[in-house]
Amino acid sequence: MKIRWFGQACFLIKSEKGMRIVTDPFDPSLGYKIPPLEADMATVSHEHYDHNATNQVKGNPEIIRGVGEKKIKDIVIKGVSTFHDKAQGRDRGGNTVFSFKLDGMKIIHLGDLGHILTQEQIRAIGEVDILLIPVGGTFTIDAQEASEVVGQLKPKITIPMHYKTPAITLPIEGVEGFLSGKKNIERTKELEVRKEELPKEEKIIVLEYEA
Repeated sequence: MKIRWFGQACFLIKSEKGMRIVTDPFDPSLGYKIPPLEADMATVSHEHYDHNATNQVKGNPEIIRGVGEKKIKDIVIKGVSTFHDKAQGRDRGGNTVFSFKLDGMKIIHLGDLGHILTQEQIRAIGEVDILLIPVGGTFTIDAQEASEVVGQLKPKITIPMHYKTPAITLPIEGVEGFLSGKKNIERTKELEVRKEELPKEEKIIVLEYEA
């Protein structure tokens, strides 16, 4: 499996068999420069312009929204209902957490999660190999809350997302607050991993944005 980050909550996940998933594609007005992306499927965690620009994804992908489980070829996708805020959605609405089972591993994309998970949500998500988690605060959980959610889900690999970079002007924090005090951190442009290569101890991988 290969994972690349294109800014905000947008990733390209590619299975060993070549299946391509794009998560939360954004409108170019956000500030990030997204290259032409082709995918077999695209997920939308919620209907904000920086997460639902599916017109930016080429290849006639199947668009996946909302809760429930489905299988597309050899990939099992499940949506779990959460909120974009701490007020049961009254401020910013709902948010879907997506899980992907592919190449013998389970990836969780938290979208714009705005709160600590409930026990029911933790059970619905289940075991986690790779966690894609927002850390920038303001519109999502912040660095401290993200650390708490990591403790709830206990992934083998954590990849931070939705944080401030020089490409955007949103009033959110950078990634360093989340990384502060943590060990076993690696920075790379692309993660390539097989099930047998998953770390024994929890690891944080910062995927670098390339303009």
